[in-house]
Amino acid sequence: MAGRLIYWVKPSLRRRSPNRYLTPRLSACEDKRRSGLPFVSRELHVTRGNQMTLSRNFDPAVWYRADWEQRDDWIIGLTDEEIQELEVAVSRTQAVPIPELSASSFVLPAFASRIRELRDELIYGRGFAVLRGLPVLEWDRETSARAYYGIGCHLGVPVSQNAQGHLLGHVYDLGLDPMDSLNRVYQTSYRQLFHTDSTDIVGLLCLQPARTGGQSSICSSSTIYHEIAQRRPDLLKVLCRRFHIDRKGEIPEGDDETYELAVFYPEEERVTCIYARDFIDAAQRHPHIPPLTAEQADALDLVDELASSDELRLDIDFLPGDIQFLHNHQILHARTSYQDWPEPERRRHLLRLWLSAADGRSLPADFEARYGTIEPGQPRGGIRVPGATLQAPLEP
Repeated sequence: MAGRLIYWVKPSLRRRSPNRYLTPRLSACEDKRRSGLPFVSRELHVTRGNQMTLSRNFDPAVWYRADWEQRDDWIIGLTDEEIQELEVAVSRTQAVPIPELSASSFVLPAFASRIRELRDELIYGRGFAVLRGLPVLEWDRETSARAYYGIGCHLGVPVSQNAQGHLLGHVYDLGLDPMDSLNRVYQTSYRQLFHTDSTDIVGLLCLQPARTGGQSSICSSSTIYHEIAQRRPDLLKVLCRRFHIDRKGEIPEGDDETYELAVFYPEEERVTCIYARDFIDAAQRHPHIPPLTAEQADALDLVDELASSDELRLDIDFLPGDIQFLHNHQILHARTSYQDWPEPERRRHLLRLWLSAADGRSLPADFEARYGTIEPGQPRGGIRVPGATLQAPLEP
């Protein structure tokens, strides 16, 4: 193979097993010249004739369904001791309003170290995990919410998820019309296409699954990037240019009702992705926004097609007490439509957290339009509107 091979290890991870992060790559100038695409240092392109191929296992952020569907090491079972720590922390913080909880006040003497390992895996590894076994069917709603929120505080700082300032979100069918472009689909029983949320890490705690449907699916956006690089490099260039995106009425002070972001931001060390097709489509309702070109529509369709493909999509069935954590900058997630139980107490109900990671990755400058600030260590992302009061409601 032509080209000088370079091995790169992220400096902050050298204290851990280096083999997990040791990655062959071509030098920047050679890779740029070869592909004509935005450069990503941990990408290994092998050119055979005019065909560009990719080594699948060059980076833990790039994975396929087959890599994980027969494994369960991404499912982390809570121990009796960890559950006991959570119960003690909940008891000791009863006088503290949930929005005022923090890692320093919600003390987890031993469990905190395992949460730090989880955070490293989310940000620097495969980008997803499921904590299993929170006893939500035994605890009352406030205990479950407080324990979940406290775990989240050890991963990052919770940020607002809507115009009401909800730090604790409820994924629940409120009977809204999913065809209304101003409605948020998570508040309906309609299917959600693959997308990212406006935060570093998203958490979903299952209180009750649906009667049928409501399956969670995830995929690697880094894998999508590299698949498009091989299949349609012309469309990859389109996806690395900005699209108009709607705010659906949740407008920060001084900002416009739409903003512009690309789908992919390739950098020397990684690919950062931000994608919400329904928000891109919703922007088309504004008369001053130019219609999507055929090339743009084809590029977005290809993202949707790859994300939902059997090769890339990993399906997850939630059990009560499961907590799914995802790193938004490298994982897309989706949900199938569902039918609920007739009894109100059995209806599908998930609690959501959006978390700003203190040691999160640096973000492209364009993200300021959505995140407010892009500085690591500062609360970033979420929905920021004038007059919103931060709160953590226990009911939808």
